[in-house]
Amino acid sequence: MDQRSSNLLDEALGLDQTIESWSLRGRVVAIEDRVETSGSFVLHHLLKRSLSPNSSNVSIFIAFSQPFSHYDRILRKLGCNLVTQRDNNRFFFFDMLMLQCPGGNEGITPESGLIALYGKIYKTISALPEISRKNVSIIIDDLSLMEVAANGSSDYVLDFLHYCHTLTSEFDCSLITLNHEDIYSSADRPTFLLQMEYLADILIKAEPLATGLATDVHGQLTILNKCMNYGQGSSRNKTSNFHFKVKENIVECFYPGSRGR
Repeated sequence: MDQRSSNLLDEALGLDQTIESWSLRGRVVAIEDRVETSGSFVLHHLLKRSLSPNSSNVSIFIAFSQPFSHYDRILRKLGCNLVTQRDNNRFFFFDMLMLQCPGGNEGITPESGLIALYGKIYKTISALPEISRKNVSIIIDDLSLMEVAANGSSDYVLDFLHYCHTLTSEFDCSLITLNHEDIYSSADRPTFLLQMEYLADILIKAEPLATGLATDVHGQLTILNKCMNYGQGSSRNKTSNFHFKVKENIVECFYPGSRGR
């Protein structure tokens, strides 16, 4: 992501503010996209930012969607080596692709698997040095596949998210999730999705253009940043809307009508 695009996205997320600690500390970020308009690049950007050099930030990545090699390949293109970060105990990867794989561990139910996963997350955070324990990001990719792994039980997913949300207050962790919004009908949206929208301090929606497909624009981002700090103790909600185009190793973000100037 180039500097201009990065600044535009960071500004909407509140990551452009010069503070010593992780800007998303203690906050919940919910990313919702469409099957034809992926918002995974926002997840990758947040992962890269959370692992920025000269910081004590730690990321715990819970993968229901892709193996480690997938994220490592993408982050390398963005200038971040996940293998190195893992070796330095700044990146912890939990591969959940096998949770419901036929022929997997006998006696492991979806409920017990998610409970065990939460226990591992809690243990990982508790074992961190104090300076890192307050700057942890828990990233989940993605909630819809977590529901599949839980045999379609949205209650198991809701319970797991509730447990993870308690960590935002206990350890000041940030919780970042991705979900495909359009796989559910408007009348049948699961409770956990509605709960995440309610809990989210930052709600990000990646959607197709209202005007349809375009060769030079892949979609639009709408970011609602609730209670964004503007300094001197003042805060208010901020809504940002801009277009994006995904390229090989960058994502260009720009305001509508600003291209070609």
